[in-house]
Amino acid sequence: MMKRLLITGAGGQLGRMLRGRLGQVAEIVRLSDVAEIAAPAGPHEEVVRCALEDAEAVHDLVKDCDGIVHLGGISVEKAYDPIEDANLRGVYNLYEAARANGKPRILFASTNHTIGYYPQGTKLTPDMPFLPDGLYGVSKIFGEAIASLYHSKFGQETAIVRIGSCTEKPMDWRMLSTWLSHDDFVSLIEAVFGVRKLGCPVIWGVSANDDAWWDNSHVDFLGWQRRDNAARFREEIERTVPCPDPEAAIAKYQGGVFIDEPIHKA
Repeated sequence: MMKRLLITGAGGQLGRMLRGRLGQVAEIVRLSDVAEIAAPAGPHEEVVRCALEDAEAVHDLVKDCDGIVHLGGISVEKAYDPIEDANLRGVYNLYEAARANGKPRILFASTNHTIGYYPQGTKLTPDMPFLPDGLYGVSKIFGEAIASLYHSKFGQETAIVRIGSCTEKPMDWRMLSTWLSHDDFVSLIEAVFGVRKLGCPVIWGVSANDDAWWDNSHVDFLGWQRRDNAARFREEIERTVPCPDPEAAIAKYQGGVFIDEPIHKA
C-alpha cells in the first residue's frame, strides 16, 4: 500500500466516484481540482486546490505523493486555448513535477477520442495509428506522447488508459461496446499500482463487454480482472433507447457524437 495517492480532477464525475473507494491503494488520498471541492476532506483525505497550468503549484501538489491518478483537465470538446492550458501545459507541468519528486507512478486518463474516427466494429490494438475526432482527442495524444517520452528518457512509469464510457451503466447503443463500469475502473487502478513493474502501456479502459472493439490482451500481466459486461443492459437499451440512424456519427464512428463537434472558437 502506498502512503499517499494524488487524484487530480477530483471534483469531476470520476474523481467524485473514486472518493472512499481506494483504501486498498493508499493510506492517504490527496484530492485536487482547479475548482473548490464541495465535500470537505474525510478521514484519510487531503484537499489541495490547484490549477494545472501553474507549474510551481503543481510541483508542490505532487510533493510526497507515491502515485498519481491524473483525471484533471478539460474532458470535453472546447476552444483551443483552455484545452492548451489544462491538457498540454498542465500535463507537461505534472510530468516535470513528478520527475522532480521521485517519479511517482502515474495513471494518465486518456480517451477513446484519440481514435474516434475509426468505424465502429473495427478491432483496435494500441499500436494502430491515431484518428482523433477533435481538439480534445488531440490534446490526449499529446499527453500520451509526454508519458512515452518521460518513460524513455527518465524511466517514469505510466499507465495510459484510454477510457471508453465510464458511467454507472451504459446509456446508449454505442456504450454497449465502450462501457467501463465504476467497479472495473477501481479494480484497474488497484492493478496499476499493485503490479511490481508497469512500464508505459496503453490500456483500453473498457469492461469485459461482449461487443467491445478494443484488445487488452497485451496487458494480461497486470492481472486486471474485469467483472462487468454491458451485455446485461442490452435488453434495457433495446427497450428504452431508439436505434440511431446507421449514418449518424453515434452509430458509425467509435468516437460517437464527438464527431459532430465543430472546431470551437473562444
